[in-house]
Amino acid sequence: MGQMKIAGAALIVLGLGLAYWGYQESGSLGSQMNELVKGSPGDTVMMKYIGGAVAAVAGGLLLARK
Repeated sequence: MGQMKIAGAALIVLGLGLAYWGYQESGSLGSQMNELVKGSPGDTVMMKYIGGAVAAVAGGLLLARK
């Protein structure tokens, strides 16, 4: 049971890290130019946001599991 809690906490940390990395990348010049031309953030930024959210939710579910 303790290993699941550790894995859940690690997934939450990983998810938050990915989301932060995506946030940092969204402020880069290349990403801003892409958003200016296409009107939406780049694919890599969105994948980091989505991956971070999925990892954080999965980690939360593992922590909440009995």
